[in-house]
Amino acid sequence: MSRFPSLKARQLLKVLQGEQLGYRVVRQKGSHRKLEAPEHPPITFAFHDGQTIRPGTVKDILCNQVGLAEDDALALL
Repeated sequence: MSRFPSLKARQLLKVLQGEQLGYRVVRQKGSHRKLEAPEHPPITFAFHDGQTIRPGTVKDILCNQVGLAEDDALALL
């Protein structure tokens, strides 16, 4: 069982744009938002607020795409 919670898109976007990660939206086309941060790789985030993002996808975004360790990612949630 995953230790990561499921989140709404708005919640995950708030985590990404928080003070610790510092992502900001630089471009948007439809529901896809391109986010960039000074010390992290750019990511594309599909923003569908009505849908819940599964725990595995939350982990993938924070750990694989952003590059955080699991414990650091969980501390942000």
